[in-house]
Amino acid sequence: MSAERPSLPPVRLNSEAELARDALAAPLFVRAVRLARWAGPDTRVGAGGELVEAQLPEAAEHLGLAADEDGAAYASEAWRLAVDTGLLDVTDPEEEDAEGTASAGENLALLTGGSPQDVLSIWLDGLDAVHADATAPVLDDFADLVGEDGSIDFDALDWDPEAEAEFLDGVLGNLYLLTLADNGAGEGPVPLPALAASMIVPDDMGEPTDDILEQVSEAMMRLDDQFRLLEPIGIVEYRPVDEALMVEEGEAPADTVGGDEDDVTRYGMVKLTPLGLYGIRARMLEAGVDAPAVGDLADKGADALLDGIAHYPESVARAEVKLWLAGYADGAVSAAAELLAAARGADEGGPLRRLHCQQALALAGPEAEPAVRAVLGDQELGGLARVWLAEHGAADVPAPPEDMIFWLAIDTIAAHLDADGELDELQGLIEGLSAQHSGFFDEVWRVDHPATADVLEAMGRLHSDKRAAKEARKAAFKARSRAGG
Repeated sequence: MSAERPSLPPVRLNSEAELARDALAAPLFVRAVRLARWAGPDTRVGAGGELVEAQLPEAAEHLGLAADEDGAAYASEAWRLAVDTGLLDVTDPEEEDAEGTASAGENLALLTGGSPQDVLSIWLDGLDAVHADATAPVLDDFADLVGEDGSIDFDALDWDPEAEAEFLDGVLGNLYLLTLADNGAGEGPVPLPALAASMIVPDDMGEPTDDILEQVSEAMMRLDDQFRLLEPIGIVEYRPVDEALMVEEGEAPADTVGGDEDDVTRYGMVKLTPLGLYGIRARMLEAGVDAPAVGDLADKGADALLDGIAHYPESVARAEVKLWLAGYADGAVSAAAELLAAARGADEGGPLRRLHCQQALALAGPEAEPAVRAVLGDQELGGLARVWLAEHGAADVPAPPEDMIFWLAIDTIAAHLDADGELDELQGLIEGLSAQHSGFFDEVWRVDHPATADVLEAMGRLHSDKRAAKEARKAAFKARSRAGG
């Protein structure tokens, strides 16, 4: 059975120390920490743990903000984050009209005395809190929701918290994927209309309908509000929608999908930060999503390494192997021996494991030669061992027997077929290998390899020479007949 493909491409994360520094520098987190250190015996807290309104101007001034409505809102937001992340402990008032107290929480000391993991754990709690705020209902007129008895009619909100959270997580997941696209080449900002459209426009739809365009515009304006909330916690860099584009408050033109490329930045641009990649991946892992990162396999065995990198992009696979080799305590010979042992197997994933083993051995250096020489007589590994020795300029490399040459050709093509590489490269490999031996197709069908017939059928489809393609198809038929299939 071939290695299972991860649902997402692997991500290269900054070190935990770098990420922790970024977390501590996130504007909202900075303000929360400052308020947690400012709070004292005279700080007054309401029944819900919030800072009482009378103290908000003072808190805003402590943060260097104007003591006006905006400053008070920023101070209130930072206070809530400090409470939600355990930077502050609040005590509820004992009586209904009384006030509670606040004191430094246990987590506050961890920001200076703890590890980077401690800092990131606290920051992730903050991200969860901000995410919850971002998916909360928009209350245009709260008074309309309050009944005569003081109760709140939540049904009138037309708000589904699970659907709202799922939509935002879907958007962030798409942004994560776009950031990792083409092995990290997609790290530039993404237009907000494109991100909204990715969640709403069906993949098989040609020209979006007016109804779909209206849905995209509504989603885009909701996302504009949400990214404004998410930016201060440090996960995105965000350029908001140009307010001059608004038709009315809370609306946007219906032609925001597509549009003139010169104007696209006016509709909002968003980019995940390195801290954002870490944070979104952490949320996906918690939700059970397979979201690999470079370094995940560094402390695993060679079998897990070769299976794990089976469908990684080449540069990412190299980075993972380098980390694995750097952490291998027993030296290059032992590392090479473990890689070679893990590469064996007649299962469907064997060819791709051997291909990655060969590439990993190239990074192990000439010190691995004793382990490579030890498998020269092995049917499955002897061919790749000879290739490695020749590439390293080793002396006394024995010539391979003819059956090993053919076996290696089948194994190599099977690996590249499984890797889903570029068609031109695969075609070149097929034509190059078949041209190295006269009468190739007359002999190769006899190779005792589980992929022989499949490889020959692929060669019959992909070989550009019609005569050679026909010979490959005949050889495939013989191979199937020989195998009794």
